[in-house]
Amino acid sequence: MGFLSRLAHLIKSNINDLINKSEDPEKMLNQVILDMNQQLVEAKKQVAIAIADEKRLQKQLGNEAKKSEDWEKKAMLAVRSGDDELAKEALLRRKEHDAIALQYQEQWERQKALTGQLKTALKALNHKIGEAQRKKNVLIARKRRAEAMKNIQETMSGLSDASAFETFDRMAEQIEQMEAEAEAGAEVAEEHTGDILKHRFSELEATAGADLELEALKRRMGLLPSKAPAVSARIASPAEAYEEEELAELEEALEELKRRER
Repeated sequence: MGFLSRLAHLIKSNINDLINKSEDPEKMLNQVILDMNQQLVEAKKQVAIAIADEKRLQKQLGNEAKKSEDWEKKAMLAVRSGDDELAKEALLRRKEHDAIALQYQEQWERQKALTGQLKTALKALNHKIGEAQRKKNVLIARKRRAEAMKNIQETMSGLSDASAFETFDRMAEQIEQMEAEAEAGAEVAEEHTGDILKHRFSELEATAGADLELEALKRRMGLLPSKAPAVSARIASPAEAYEEEELAELEEALEELKRRER
């Protein structure tokens, strides 16, 4: 029964205490289950040996009972033959085998009871190991959840650190500087390699609008005389009026360009 005691003690130990140890709980729990299964294999071997001993004793008991029966038949044969002395010898032999059979009977009954106890204990151990396996799975799941939560908390703590956000801000400033430098380079390249006349007209259009708005403001303030409406000799079509307006703006832009060049 030593192997049963060791295995029972192993199963009854508090597996939750392994979580508090420095070793990896998952490895420790797997090792405990492995040890339990190895002990279970040994327990099955011991039960098998006990069953074999029971059957051997039962067979020996049967053999002695058969020998006792045979000597009784021989004693009866001797009586029928009128040989009482031979019958007595046969009965003595039967008595010897009866005594041996009685010993085997007692041993067999004790072995049978022990085998029954071992079978019951083996079933209980199988149940306990299954329970330990389920408990191991629950504990490992809890351990993995705790690790995941710990990793998340560590990540969140790192993100809450001001240095992390300062790094983002510093990188954003560097990227903005790179974008500004790229835009400035593109503008310089366009000014030196693009259509010069187009640039000059763009500058003229930008300043011409401001001059016209200033002139209109001065007229509203009375600083300049009101502009007399132009009298057309004929009514121009919308298309012609649009073309004339474009020509007037172009001539005005050319005059402004000449003034700038002078």
